[in-house]
Amino acid sequence: MSEAATLAADEAFGEYLASHENKGLLRFLTCGSVDDGKSTLIGRLLFDTKLLFEDQLAALQNDSRKHGTTGGEFDLALLVDGLEAERQQGITIDVAYRFFATDKRKFIVADTPGHEQYTRNMATGASNSELAVILVDARQGILVQTRRHSFIASLLGIRHVVLAVNKIDLVGYSEERFHEIYDEYQQFARNLGFETLVGIPMSARDGDNVIAGSTNTPWYMGPSLLDHLESIEVDSDLAQKPFRMPVQWVNRPSSDFRGFAGTIAGGAVRPGDEIAVAKSGRTSKVARIVTMDGDLGDAVAGEAVTLVLADEIDISRGDVLTALDARPQVIDQFAAHVIWMGEEPLLPGRPYILKCGANSVRATVTNLVHKIDVNSFSELATRQLDLNEIALCNLSLAEPIAFDPYDENRDTGSFILIDRFTNDTVAAGMIRHGLRRATNVHWQAMDIDKQARAEPKHQKPCILWFTGLSGAGKSTIANLVEKKLHSLGQHTYTLDGDNVRHGLNRDLGFTDADRVENIRRVAETAKLFVEAGLIVLVSFISPFRSERRMARDLVEEGEFIEVFVDTPLEVCVERDPKGLYKRAMAGEVENFTGIDSPYEVPHNPEITVDTSGRPAEEIADEIVRHLSERNYLK
Repeated sequence: MSEAATLAADEAFGEYLASHENKGLLRFLTCGSVDDGKSTLIGRLLFDTKLLFEDQLAALQNDSRKHGTTGGEFDLALLVDGLEAERQQGITIDVAYRFFATDKRKFIVADTPGHEQYTRNMATGASNSELAVILVDARQGILVQTRRHSFIASLLGIRHVVLAVNKIDLVGYSEERFHEIYDEYQQFARNLGFETLVGIPMSARDGDNVIAGSTNTPWYMGPSLLDHLESIEVDSDLAQKPFRMPVQWVNRPSSDFRGFAGTIAGGAVRPGDEIAVAKSGRTSKVARIVTMDGDLGDAVAGEAVTLVLADEIDISRGDVLTALDARPQVIDQFAAHVIWMGEEPLLPGRPYILKCGANSVRATVTNLVHKIDVNSFSELATRQLDLNEIALCNLSLAEPIAFDPYDENRDTGSFILIDRFTNDTVAAGMIRHGLRRATNVHWQAMDIDKQARAEPKHQKPCILWFTGLSGAGKSTIANLVEKKLHSLGQHTYTLDGDNVRHGLNRDLGFTDADRVENIRRVAETAKLFVEAGLIVLVSFISPFRSERRMARDLVEEGEFIEVFVDTPLEVCVERDPKGLYKRAMAGEVENFTGIDSPYEVPHNPEITVDTSGRPAEEIADEIVRHLSERNYLK
């Protein structure tokens, strides 16, 4: 090749890359019920836009023979269903992302599962999409999962929807059937807040109205799916919103450089702009906007940059840099819609880790306002939230965070909840608005503190938390320990499970939700006794680790001593001092720990004892000795 030809080829290649770089990007997802054709539709888009390599086509042909459902022809769904289990079962389990491009636009498409048990996966795919293609089998019409996915798409801020009435060939390309389904969906979706809703009759398998119009539907005058995806305007207005940048990393490669790295979540920023740290309120000016390609004159939402400020102010990972004159809310209580993704139910009062951006704080759902029936949109009273259910909740945080309502900014208004023991993500949340405490409620400063109250008693205040099965011997040992401490002149008080349920907790039953609230109230009461300078003995089954951890976190390090009364179940059943095991095994008592309700064994208790082979007096002496050796008794 001549030098001129080489230069021309290089120039053409450069122009090709530049044209792709300057194309707009649309993120969309396909969703709907099982077997509506979501994976097949994406496969058709990839196949007909000629974005498959020869080895991919060869693999598809082989997979179609092994797993296909199209009689030996290409089964386009297999292009997306990458997991072996998906291929064997013919279903989509996990979210699959695919990239493709046309002359007009680039696309990232998420193929989401249709099964109800994988609703959480669908929510993941919808969380960063701008448009939803909701497929409906023309033979089946609008189903429960169609409604559920539509509602979640609306909840997660998707404002543009395509109703793809798929398999139109299987109803004889019926115009009447198409309009029947489209009209029903429009009626159903009228309150979901979609800005655009386009109905398209199609056959993903045969390609009708996918890439181009079909002669099989001469009555349909609208665009093909690809024409609509290429032309729809979904430009975000984030660049016009107030400046927000969550700090992901404090960049300090040397002593003379300190920058704050993150992705701009809203608005724009320029050198010289005044900014504030949302939580602390400290202010400064932007000195430089640094990137790998050099300094910028400005940066807008979606760009990852490092900001260098004019002043040395305290900023850490998780802080939010914000416009000086339009700051986010900073508060420790808010209302949010929550999509529950955990196998175990959400129970009010149970502690979780809330992660909003790069900021992580301890959080508790204080109230389930209502859960939402996705079929009728009715609001239902509930005391717990199960897998894939959606509810409006009130949350309380251990410390304030900076946020915007989700409707204003999806990045700064969203969060996840994490189980503190398993580290599993158990919920996705969308903040709706802050909750303000009553303005006349304040912490009252006291001149006499915990140490001052404990000093005359010659003791270090603490909680002795006795946990174990019913009949394990918790109350017996706690009673003996208190008698021995009293004889030594120590100041104590005992909170016993049965006694507390006669008064403070008389309104609670024995469901999991009631057990959580039972322990929350007792833990708060025990904390007050510790503040009074007492050694408080708490004797409760307290079956859940999360609630025992919550009680531990209420007091200072070293003030919580977990005593696991590790008596085997068969010994407890044999003792059965109150006759409860007998009644529970006969089905007369429900939710009885050890029979039809679980007991979660402590992982690292300070003290473990077994009353089945030792005298209670000996065990009580051991616990008192533990307190003495660790200077709780002075």
